[in-house]
Amino acid sequence: MKTSVALMLASVSLLAISTAASAQDAPRAYDNGPIWDIQSIQTKPGHFDDYMRFVATTWRVQEEALKKQGAVLDYKVYNVVDPRDNEPDIFLAVEYKDMAAYDAPLDAQDALMKKVYGSVPDANKKMIDRDAIRTVRGDLLTREMILK
Repeated sequence: MKTSVALMLASVSLLAISTAASAQDAPRAYDNGPIWDIQSIQTKPGHFDDYMRFVATTWRVQEEALKKQGAVLDYKVYNVVDPRDNEPDIFLAVEYKDMAAYDAPLDAQDALMKKVYGSVPDANKKMIDRDAIRTVRGDLLTREMILK
């Protein structure tokens, strides 16, 4: 009886080991891709064009500077054709090379704010001023998965 139990346990152990080994050897069907940061914006009534002027000028200058540095690969602006009440009507999507590029050092972020706005306090004031024409509804940070 002891021998048959021992043989059965040995067989189960070998089966478990071979199953785990074959699972580890299976090729991954994907690889990590770039990082996408997608900001949801709801413009206030009558201010869509005002906000789009900001996007087409200041925001674009900021994204082009990051693109020139190599941190940003691309950026896009999406308009929701018929948003429901209290939902965003604009999505600002920025594609970063990787998580390290997204998580820029604070000194680098400050340098960019100075370049685009003149100073960090001016950048903060402009952000507060934009609250009169838009509401930020959220931010979604995602990683693109590259299928093999």
